Amino acid sequence: MIVTTAIRAVADAHVSALTRLDPEAAVALGRCDVDRIPDLSPEAYAERDALARRTVGELARATDEPTTPADRILAAALTERLTADSALYEAGFTTTLLAPLATPVHQLRLIFDDLPTAAADTEVVVRHLAGVPGALRQYGRTLQSARRAGHRISRRQALLLAAQCEAWVDPRGADVFRRLPAVSQGGDRATRAADEAGAAMSAFAAFLRTELTDERTRAEDTGVGAELYAITSQAFLGAPVDCAELYAWGWDELARLGREARTLAADITGHTDLADALAALDADPRRRIATGRPLLEWLQTRLDELTDALDGRHFDLPPGLRNVEARLDAADSGVMYYTPPELGLARPGRVWWAVPAGVEHVSTWREVSSVHHEGLPGHHLQFAVTLGNEHLHPWQRHLCHVHGYAEGWAHYAEQLAVELGLLDDPAERLGMIYAQVWRAARIVVDIGLHLDLPIPAANGVVDAGRWSPEIAARFLHEVSGLHPSTARFEVDRYLGWPGQALAFKVGARLWQQIRTETEERLAGAFDLKQFHMNALNLGPMGLAPLRQTFRDGRSHLTTPPPHPTSAEPHPPERATTDPRSAT
Repeated sequence: MIVTTAIRAVADAHVSALTRLDPEAAVALGRCDVDRIPDLSPEAYAERDALARRTVGELARATDEPTTPADRILAAALTERLTADSALYEAGFTTTLLAPLATPVHQLRLIFDDLPTAAADTEVVVRHLAGVPGALRQYGRTLQSARRAGHRISRRQALLLAAQCEAWVDPRGADVFRRLPAVSQGGDRATRAADEAGAAMSAFAAFLRTELTDERTRAEDTGVGAELYAITSQAFLGAPVDCAELYAWGWDELARLGREARTLAADITGHTDLADALAALDADPRRRIATGRPLLEWLQTRLDELTDALDGRHFDLPPGLRNVEARLDAADSGVMYYTPPELGLARPGRVWWAVPAGVEHVSTWREVSSVHHEGLPGHHLQFAVTLGNEHLHPWQRHLCHVHGYAEGWAHYAEQLAVELGLLDDPAERLGMIYAQVWRAARIVVDIGLHLDLPIPAANGVVDAGRWSPEIAARFLHEVSGLHPSTARFEVDRYLGWPGQALAFKVGARLWQQIRTETEERLAGAFDLKQFHMNALNLGPMGLAPLRQTFRDGRSHLTTPPPHPTSAEPHPPERATTDPRSAT
């Protein structure tokens, strides 16, 4: 039984108040029948900020009373997040967000990926479709209000988002609303709702292209500058960082990883020229798979094998959250991403793959690290442990999102996969190194673009000088082998989401530092599985409070007992939904 202490009471009140503004808060409290369309009006953003500031003050007063160690962890995590949220709002970042992967508009679109698809649930889908036009109008008002308040908006990001909106509702392309199963099953009313949602998305794209891209928008190719970057990078990591030190470290990592890649590639293929070695691996039919159903089946099989290899031996997965489902996304961004299980477990965790348009085959040796990152031991494993830990407060289990914690863990998991023997052959290890190269390149590109830092001479890839989006995309393509369209997408993402790119490799660095410090302190008593389970069972938090929790010796306090079946190998299980049904 969990006792409601002063700190938990503050957290309870915060989540309860948030339910009026954020449907995810209502879901976190077990209300699965709520509409998922959020309030995107400027008034709602202001009210969320006021709630955050009020809760931080109440937490400070509550910590003056006697508290449990677990409550102090909850207070530290909640205080850090809400303080970061308020800093982002005050700087205008929250209300001008137009990045090509993470805006409220993307949130609206993704809602329909996760709604139920049975004929009996058609009314739920129609109701959500009916909410799209109003939500888009609200976000348009928020953007205009932010600009009137003096916050700058990027023309480049506005135009990119407009193009995405148009592509989503293009009848000759994705047509995401009209192609929902519920629309084909729901008759005229469902079709009208889909048409109105699509028309609203087109109108929002027109708004972005015309009303929002005038002389008051920020020059399209510039970064945000040191002041805003300090705020956003700390918010994404949950820890302050020295950007000059990270920029130099990123270049050092690129040099080190490049040497390691060249040596390993030559050992595998016999080619001393790296480009020749990579081409040989890409041409190897044993390491190529056709896109579509063969790729989907390969991804699902690999995820199932990872689950069986890790559960009970290196981690303890909650049985009801154990499985992860492979899906293909119709978008052509070239990214792989993860969506967590639904609270009621009606939908499992999913790894999605958006293969670039026109690509007919995928080199699997390049992609295994992404499977580890998005699936296991990365995002899915972390989310499964968090959601399965009922000792945590609902805010910790369902609402606390820290990029440095989650993405840092997932990138740390890529290297951990090598330690745990999860790679099939040396080429997959080379793929892991290239994933590390990509994330190191992200560091120098992201910091370099936003802080306008010089490109060092004799870097072996691009001429010395200053960064531009074109140079950054070419750099990513050449140093990490990203598909050109994926490289361009990545650069657009960095420009619209300053500091988020640090969450991966810098987040992993901080995770590794916490592990190393703990190992040095415990010496012979250190146990790797116990460290990982203790860390994940603490729940998501900023990396600064996570490090402090381990330094204070409180990392074991919220660890639940092992799951009854975790000591024995699990038999293979089928995914909740047949992955072959994916489109």
